[in-house]
Amino acid sequence: MKLLVQLGARRGTGRGVAWACAAVLLAGPVASTARGPEVGRAAPALIAPELDGSVFDLAAERGKVVIVNFWATWCSPCRAEMPQLDSFYRRYHAQGLEVLGLSVDDRHDRDQVVRVMKTFSYPAALLASARVNGFGSPMGVPETWVIDSAGMVRARLLSGLTEQSLAQAVLPLLPQAAAAAQPPGAAPAQR
Repeated sequence: MKLLVQLGARRGTGRGVAWACAAVLLAGPVASTARGPEVGRAAPALIAPELDGSVFDLAAERGKVVIVNFWATWCSPCRAEMPQLDSFYRRYHAQGLEVLGLSVDDRHDRDQVVRVMKTFSYPAALLASARVNGFGSPMGVPETWVIDSAGMVRARLLSGLTEQSLAQAVLPLLPQAAAAAQPPGAAPAQR
């Protein structure tokens, strides 16, 4: 848009400014329709190379419950909740749970992201390297999305992720055998 304004100014006409204003007005509604995920709707596309070189494709994970956790190496609340996320992943992975830690760090910080993730068992990727990102950039981190086995967004969890909040959001979506398992410290189910 700056280019349009500068071109109009060089030619000595107001057309460049008019075109720039028209572009802003036209881009507004188009940009607002390109929404990220919404609870109760189909999950957006997400394809990103994982740190180990394999490719994560959310659409290929149909049939599994998927947690997408946006985080950063410099974010202390993110780092504080990662051990709970890892424990939950290790406990329920065999029952159909997948997790992707999607770091919002810059590409040049990849080595630092790799170092942090060496202590965790769930896969991770850099948001900046995503080939397709229908999630967009998070409003803040940490931000966690839960997608059911049919590819529908079922929950958005913000800072303060705990074993209990994960259990509440995820266990009802897993096959009955996993859902019957109680996380440590959870109250028994009422009948």
